[in-house]
Amino acid sequence: MERSYMRFPTVAAVTGLLALAGCQNMPALDMQMGSQSAKTMATGSAAGSATAGESGQLERCESPLGTVSLIENVNSGWYTILTGEYRLPPTANLLRLLVQQSNCFVVVERGAAGMNAMTRERALQQSGEMRGGSNFGRGQMVASDYGLSPEIVFSNSDAGGIGGALGGLVGGGRGLAIAKLGASMQTKEASALLTLIDNRSGVQVAASEGSASKTDFGAFGSVFGARAGGNLGGYTNTAQGKVIAAAFMDGFNQMVRSLRNYKAQTVRGQGLGGGGRLGVDGGMAPSPTSAPSASNRSRK
Repeated sequence: MERSYMRFPTVAAVTGLLALAGCQNMPALDMQMGSQSAKTMATGSAAGSATAGESGQLERCESPLGTVSLIENVNSGWYTILTGEYRLPPTANLLRLLVQQSNCFVVVERGAAGMNAMTRERALQQSGEMRGGSNFGRGQMVASDYGLSPEIVFSNSDAGGIGGALGGLVGGGRGLAIAKLGASMQTKEASALLTLIDNRSGVQVAASEGSASKTDFGAFGSVFGARAGGNLGGYTNTAQGKVIAAAFMDGFNQMVRSLRNYKAQTVRGQGLGGGGRLGVDGGMAPSPTSAPSASNRSRK
């Protein structure tokens, strides 16, 4: 009997390990495709002007205003923080989805990887290796009317500090509990800037700022118990990337609202690039009509 009791824990442990090994080979029965907790504000899909599963908060246009390409400055500080510190992918794919779903612009490829792929296909065509009728001739690329440039202006993973202040005001044991609660309340904030440039003239057509914030009650379980923390759902695991995506969507919505009422800026007199109306020599620059004509100069 003693030997059987001594062997029992070992047998139980081995049995447990075998059960775990068997579970590893089983399919993930709890996998949820399209889980709402894993989505960002940029969700769903787009194919041409058709969309599916897009956010109801995204502004839309009845028809495209032109073609647009994404201009992402990979050498800027915000981009280094985005991809290095937060380990998030470039914003270009996120914005491509938002722009196409909005139907406000037709997106054209100008990224390094995409351009390399198009160049490779054209090189294969010119080498004679492609089958007949591949139709990769010259003059087929679509011009980019506008360039959309994104920038993350401000991003903070802990803009709180409110818990310690509240704890100091209350004091005592209750103040300590509030301070512990405050330490678990990390407000994640992001502000994004979007600039739309006319590629033919270089004129800035539109600019907008968007922002988003969300509070992470991560340590509620340790303060009020595991059940209280579990009932908060998605608030317990708020990713910085979701906040940044929401900030870009807010900025794009702001831009679309302005573009609906777009009116081109005009400069009286010389027009755009003709010298401007702010003279620097005590007066306006002489107009072309005030200069002597070629026939008058020849008579002198």
